[in-house]
Amino acid sequence: MRDNDSGGPYLSISNLTKMFGNFTALENISLDIYEGEFVCFLGPSGCGKTTLLRAIAGLDIQTSGALMQAGRDISALPPSERDFGIVFQSYALFPNLTVNRNVAYGLENMGQPRDKITGRVSELLELVGLPDQGPKYPAQLSGGQQQRVALARALATSPGLLLLDEPLSALDARVRVHLRQEIKALQDRLGVTTVMVTHDQEEALSMADRIVVMNHGVIEQVGTPAEIYTEPASLFVADFIGEMNHLSGHMTAGGDVATGELSLACAAGGLKADQPVVATIRPEDIVLRDGNGANRLTMTVEKLEFLGSFWRVGLSSPLLEGEALSANVSITQARSLSLSAGTTVSAELPGERIRVFPVNG
Repeated sequence: MRDNDSGGPYLSISNLTKMFGNFTALENISLDIYEGEFVCFLGPSGCGKTTLLRAIAGLDIQTSGALMQAGRDISALPPSERDFGIVFQSYALFPNLTVNRNVAYGLENMGQPRDKITGRVSELLELVGLPDQGPKYPAQLSGGQQQRVALARALATSPGLLLLDEPLSALDARVRVHLRQEIKALQDRLGVTTVMVTHDQEEALSMADRIVVMNHGVIEQVGTPAEIYTEPASLFVADFIGEMNHLSGHMTAGGDVATGELSLACAAGGLKADQPVVATIRPEDIVLRDGNGANRLTMTVEKLEFLGSFWRVGLSSPLLEGEALSANVSITQARSLSLSAGTTVSAELPGERIRVFPVNG
């Protein structure tokens, strides 16, 4: 990630709102994206992420607000006058054109010389790993190959901004994992500023420099993948990214969380005594081991779920008054603890791993 020559953001979105009739799809969105950055818009269906991408592209002009790209006001410009390449979920290749002609399309529209176009197309197909596929038609390619062609076409004109609208969601799981690694490596090599829309949290965590988590047309949190995962700013973000245990309770005068018959020590600033809260902890942060210290309780294994590289262990305790917890345990540890349904274990909920949110907050 690097600033542009002016030292400011490459793409700046200011107070952007988009209405469809009486429905507010985006509300007062402000965001800065820097040159060379890979940013993911992440959120559930209907959260506004694709609408925001389309506003950047000029495909759906915002109702109010401004967009600046490389110091140029693009707020009212049509797509043809904006500097971007775009890849859609459906590939959107021209079925009647060969791979070569699909990649060359934008260059031909720019009136580039034929020899220059031929060289650029060859270069791009080599770049995306399809050097011999030029004479074929899209229907003769696999889904992953078609998406590579769509990526090459988007990059053909050397755009300053690459927009990716759920580019991998139509592919099967193995191809998707492989192609996301390729796209990220390609983006790193080219240094092109990239914005990708996805609903897949794993995709965002593995590819993005920063993630923009959206919900109901607003931004819930912006941060690095590690920040989003370990320091969620809201209960929505905590739940949407990864797995999360919930314990309902209230704050004590001493700053702990009282839940059931248990008092959990944690770092929860800014919350008042007796305030209703939800304490959260990720399954991988629950530690099953004997010892002393805060936030330790005896629990019973209710169920075990084998998930390949680890076991998901369902735990209960009378102290939690019916609220269950899930812990992720490595295969080796599960074997050493001889875990099975009905086993009693000592569980620690490390205070520094507990995030506390006000109810309805």
